[in-house]
Amino acid sequence: MPSEFKIIRRVEFSETDMVGIVHYSNFFRFMETAEHAFFRSIGYSIVSNQTNPPVGWPRVHASCDFRQPLRFEDEVEVHMIVTEKKSKSLSYEFRFRKLNANPIVEVARGKLTVVCVTCDPQGKMTATHIPREIAEKIEVAKPL
Repeated sequence: MPSEFKIIRRVEFSETDMVGIVHYSNFFRFMETAEHAFFRSIGYSIVSNQTNPPVGWPRVHASCDFRQPLRFEDEVEVHMIVTEKKSKSLSYEFRFRKLNANPIVEVARGKLTVVCVTCDPQGKMTATHIPREIAEKIEVAKPL
């Protein structure tokens, strides 16, 4: 069962601000991209119609601490680990490493907590237990 996942991506020009560094909001997008890839790696989507009932994963906590900037064309590794699995929620920690630095350097750390929910036809979300078939595929790792 996976407890961590890594993606590597290159910083795009559109992700930078006027001084050429990655805008802080993009770190949250990078975390979400890693989370979505993690779910695909275990055979599910972040919005899953594969379970009965279908479930989604809204965020209830998101944070990021920045240590050094990333710039256009930098190669960044986003390392996600599952730090907590409760009956209705998952928590992750993220470490961002600039791979084209010598030596490789950590540039940020982030956290996300997501809750498993169902939606009624009017769009009202209700927290629900993580479907067994998903929970069985996710393991908790030690925090970074």
